Amino acid sequence: MTARRKPDREDRGAQIQAAEHEAAKQRILAQAEAERIPAEETTRAVPDRRWRRGQR
Repeated sequence: MTARRKPDREDRGAQIQAAEHEAAKQRILAQAEAERIPAEETTRAVPDRRWRRGQR
């Protein structure tokens, strides 16, 4: 009796799923990089004196 080679299909399916997962990961990383705000723009000190209005 000869065994069927079903694992090859499962391996191929796993490879396809892994490739799709990696492609989705790369798309998400590319989108995050495109939307990223540079640290220099987020760390600038901007005086906010609104809280002092009630202290005078």
